[in-house]
Amino acid sequence: MESTTTYARPELLQVADTVARDKGIDKDEVLEAMEQAIQKAGRSKYGQEYDIRAEIDRRNGEIRLLRFREVVAEVENEATQIPLAAAQRLNAEAEIGDFITDPLPPIDFGRIAAQTAKQVIVQRVRDAERQRQYNEFKDRVGEIVNGLVKRVEFGNVVVDLGRAEAMLRRDELLPRESFRTGERVRAYIYDVRQETRGPQIFLSRTHPQFMAKLFAQEVPEIYDGIIEIRAVARDPGSRAKIAVISRDSGIDPVGACVGMRGSRVQAVVGELQGEKIDIIPWSSDPATFVVNALAPAEVTKVVMDEEQKRIEVVVPDDQLSLAIGRRGQNVRLASQLTGWDIDILTEAEESERRTEEFRSRSQMFIEALDIDDMIAHLLVQEGFTSLEEIAYVAVEDLAEIEGFDIEVATELQERARNALERRDREYEERYRQLGVEDDLATLAGLTPGVLVALAENGIKTLDDFAGLAGDELVEMLEASHRGGAKLELDEANALIMAARAHWFAEGEPAAGAAPNAE
Repeated sequence: MESTTTYARPELLQVADTVARDKGIDKDEVLEAMEQAIQKAGRSKYGQEYDIRAEIDRRNGEIRLLRFREVVAEVENEATQIPLAAAQRLNAEAEIGDFITDPLPPIDFGRIAAQTAKQVIVQRVRDAERQRQYNEFKDRVGEIVNGLVKRVEFGNVVVDLGRAEAMLRRDELLPRESFRTGERVRAYIYDVRQETRGPQIFLSRTHPQFMAKLFAQEVPEIYDGIIEIRAVARDPGSRAKIAVISRDSGIDPVGACVGMRGSRVQAVVGELQGEKIDIIPWSSDPATFVVNALAPAEVTKVVMDEEQKRIEVVVPDDQLSLAIGRRGQNVRLASQLTGWDIDILTEAEESERRTEEFRSRSQMFIEALDIDDMIAHLLVQEGFTSLEEIAYVAVEDLAEIEGFDIEVATELQERARNALERRDREYEERYRQLGVEDDLATLAGLTPGVLVALAENGIKTLDDFAGLAGDELVEMLEASHRGGAKLELDEANALIMAARAHWFAEGEPAAGAAPNAE
């Protein structure tokens, strides 16, 4: 090959410096792109089969074009390899695995070569710019950004953030909200994804955390961490609820968020196109929190079911529409905010239901225990709801009821146990009529009531039962209303796993891996 001639090209360094500054990327990345372009042109001139590499001196811009050949024991490719003996004639210290380099003359770029080089440089710079954008914005998810509307495409707004473009999709805009090119827009970064066409930055104005961040900008106490936003629920553009708590007992969290004459909350409302905002104090007590969340409605009573995470709220008759809100909006937002399912009853409905429950329980005790109205009413008033509770409670607890003594309590327990035995015999006859097989009937832990409920739902064999999910079994039994047909989730899971034991014995794969895996 010919000997090399090198030229200092300081203008290359100036171009690289300018491109790097304009695109906000590292100067070295631009120079590497240039090296790749020169290398590509070199291979086009001398042959694609050669390992030709270009180097640009970082101090003076000098371009060096080199051919690399690897030192090997046995040559398989003469274009890229050289035998050890020949290499040592050129360099006595050469060893297998080293590279022998031959300098090449600098390339006189023709029109095609120059165009190719430009394309390579542009692509590499674009890739580097995309990577820079992704690295810059991936850690900014959860921030509010300001930008200018660049264009609107089918209702989706493309926002210029200065060093990147972001997408504000139509479903992330507030209802009836529209933007024009050149308008300023403020939004929340909720996702940044690396895609084939480059990093995609997604903005939202409907995200609950957009409101939370707006409050953090308007309320210094939130920014400083004195007041914390614990929960946000939004019906974008219409109404929202925000729960706040103060770490300083001397600062009212609601008052601080409202601001003097409502100045702080009004600034947020203005940004959200008039969205009404209820600011409520957060409480660690679920009942108190739900009552606060239903404001402005008044609540007279709450009944909680912690297992189902359900809460029943009783309101005065004239407060029902206020508690529910227009199209159920108030109760829906309160439920989202607290994480509890909320059922609302009026005082009249609650009283009527309580009366019906009292009557039906009393009647059940009268018939099952053969007792008069007064004793049945006393049992219900003391909170007894089933025969099992009477049969297996400590006899002393029964005897403490006003008008009862040990003798009466013992007699009641005896009658309750006899009633349960009669009921279980009836259930046993029933589930056998329904065709429950012995392998299921003999599974430890299944009561006759449970077996009847299962049979009525088509579960009649051990395999049928083993195929259930734990939560599915619990719901099935709750819906049956059969006496004694009730299980907790952990009990249901344990029974299903016991029923699946024969699957393991037969070597079936992870069919019983988890009772809830369907």
